[in-house]
Amino acid sequence: HWNDGRENVSYRTHREKIDDVGFISALIDHLAKQDNIDLRRVYVMGISNGAMMSFRLACELSEKITAIAPVSGSMPENLPTRCSPSRPIPILMISNTDDRLVPWEGGDIRFGRRTFGRALSVSETVKYWVNHNQCSPSATVSMEPDRDPRDGTRVREELYNQCREGSEVVLYVVEGGGHTWPAGDQYLPQWIIGKTSRDIDANEVIWDFFTRHALCFSS
Repeated sequence: HWNDGRENVSYRTHREKIDDVGFISALIDHLAKQDNIDLRRVYVMGISNGAMMSFRLACELSEKITAIAPVSGSMPENLPTRCSPSRPIPILMISNTDDRLVPWEGGDIRFGRRTFGRALSVSETVKYWVNHNQCSPSATVSMEPDRDPRDGTRVREELYNQCREGSEVVLYVVEGGGHTWPAGDQYLPQWIIGKTSRDIDANEVIWDFFTRHALCFSS
């Protein structure tokens, strides 16, 4: 588990305050030295705990992270009070309205009877980044094609543009989706995690978003 900044979580990474931000920062430096990676294009994505870690990296490692794409995870509830990105961060969120682990409306993160800290709602998370990136406060909304009517989901895109330094905030709302990765495996039964949408392919959507953004270094 990543130490994504949540409080009152029993995982060892959280209890011992493991420095995963420092680890990722050192990993980027190592890969840049060893493999000559393009430091203008360092992207972070993840689902659930990985999604929340993406937000923490955007907050605390913005000088190295170009853009993030969290799936099925909002910002940890206590993270905004210590979130201080040095620049606008392009954000793509893919969130499911029927997520049974990380609730759409925020609050306790649950699996069964256990709780694992708290998260902001999807709308609060979007609002934070729209404000930080100084985007237009109103979104351009469009519906994605219903490519698989049998999956029980529909997807709409909410695009906040006209943001500072060419950044943007994009939210894909998966209506009826569960704690799942669109077009991914139904890794547990629907009664546990909910439905997996087949109307978009999260991999393709995220890659298309990342390719639109590169970090500009000041000389």
